[in-house]
This record gives sequence, C-alpha cells and structure tokens, in this order.
Amino acid sequence: MTATLSTAQGGALTILGPDQTDLLRDLDRTITGWAAEAGAREIMPPPVYPLSDLEKFDVYANFPHLQFVGGPLDVTGAPPAPVGGAFASRDVDPPFLGLPHSSCYGAYLYFEQQAVAPDTTITLINRCFRNETKYEGLRRLLSFQMREIVAIGTFEHTQDVIARFTDRIERFAKELGLELHKEAASDPFFERDSGRALLQRLSPVKHEFQADGLAIASVNTHRNFFGERCAITVEGTGEHAFTGCVAFGLERWLAVLGDRFGGDLQEARAAVNAAAVNAAPA
Repeated sequence: MTATLSTAQGGALTILGPDQTDLLRDLDRTITGWAAEAGAREIMPPPVYPLSDLEKFDVYANFPHLQFVGGPLDVTGAPPAPVGGAFASRDVDPPFLGLPHSSCYGAYLYFEQQAVAPDTTITLINRCFRNETKYEGLRRLLSFQMREIVAIGTFEHTQDVIARFTDRIERFAKELGLELHKEAASDPFFERDSGRALLQRLSPVKHEFQADGLAIASVNTHRNFFGERCAITVEGTGEHAFTGCVAFGLERWLAVLGDRFGGDLQEARAAVNAAAVNAAPA
C-alpha cells in the first residue's frame, strides 16, 4: 500500500487547493460558531498520542485494522534508507506513538483525573488517520480533519447537546439542498463483548448523517465509558461523567458539496455562508 500513496489531487493524502481550503475554513467557522453558541470553549490537541493513552479506549482491541502507529528510526548503525517507499521493520525502533482515528479522544485525555461542571462543553479539531481498504478522493482519505463538539457531565447534558446539534445539522443540510439520511451505526468506543455492547445493540448510541451514501457527520452517546476510563467525575456528585460528541468530517463535506454544486466551489462557499445564517434557530 505504501508505494501507491499519493498527495496529488484525488490521492489518499490529498493536498487541498486554495478554493477547497477556503470552503473548508468557512465550514469550520460555521460549526465552531454553533459550538460557541452552545457555550463550548476550544482546546488544541496534538496530532499523535502515546500508545498507552489510546490503549485505554480499546482502539487496538476493537479496531486494530484502522490504526497507524509510529516510532523513531534506528540510527545506531548506518543511516537507514527507504526502499520502494518504505523502511524495513529492522530500521524502526518499537512504535510508541498512536495516530488517532477520531478527534474526541483529546477531550477525555485533557480532563483525565479531573472533576468537571455537569454541563461542560468543548470543541476541538484534529487530524484523523484511518487504514482503509481503499481510498476515494475526498470521500475517504488516509488523513482528514474532524471537528468535534464534546459534551461532558450529566447524561441529560449530553443528550441536550446531541439533540441541539442534530437539529442544526438537519437545518443546515436542508438549506444547502443536501438530502440527509440519519442511520443507526456501530459505535467504536465500547467493548465488543461487554454489557455496554449489548445495550448498544438494543438501543443504538451512534447515528450517522449520510449524504449520497457517505457519512459526513455523526452524533454519539458514550454513556460513562470515557468518564470511567479517564477517571473524569462530575462536580458535586463524584460520579463518573457521561460524555457525548458531535463529529464532522470536513473533507467529506467538501466532497458532497462539490457534487451538489457541480464542482463550483465559489458557489458552494456562498451557499454555506448563506445557509449558516438561514439555518440559525429562531
């Protein structure tokens, strides 16, 4: 796979052009505006984490096929050189860094071992990395940007944030002329053989918003999974915090908007900015 990767337009690691970048920035400003209205403060996570941090969330047990890991080159001897676009395993020290496949992990690690207000809301954006079986331009990339709004505190707070953003997503898409389908989906955060996994099958906790068969946003209820794993408690009660998140794959939005407006990104940009105003709650 390494030898076939490309940063050219349409490649698995596509470099966005100026018009694409402008549209993505407008989209992100719209979403962060929604987050600010919901009282969210922004944090800035690193692009990689210690493996020990991501291991807390069962990512290597539940979704090993999606994961990328990294470590330094072994330079104790002659400097190694890549062959055919890859280093040999003997040239790399044991990997100790994990490349996240979702942005929200940074929120739980930031609040680890802390007590939070029952209505805590934050937002963050990060590069996500996924080892897919195939890549499809902006629809499915090896590395893409995911903006998230994360609710931490009481269960009622997480459900309020999810309901509010579900409405915003649906209003925004309607203004843009995008036909969205809300579909129940599997959740990557729970242990597969646990009581939580059974509860999820009985009552889905992840819903995707799909446009032309592509998931461009999702709302997720994690119950107290991350609160327990990161020892996050709620002020005043000492109970483990509940969490929920709303996620937007920004390059995927570019893909569906490009299709919607026939590749005219200036028209798409004008439509996004108009929809941001028209879709605002009364």
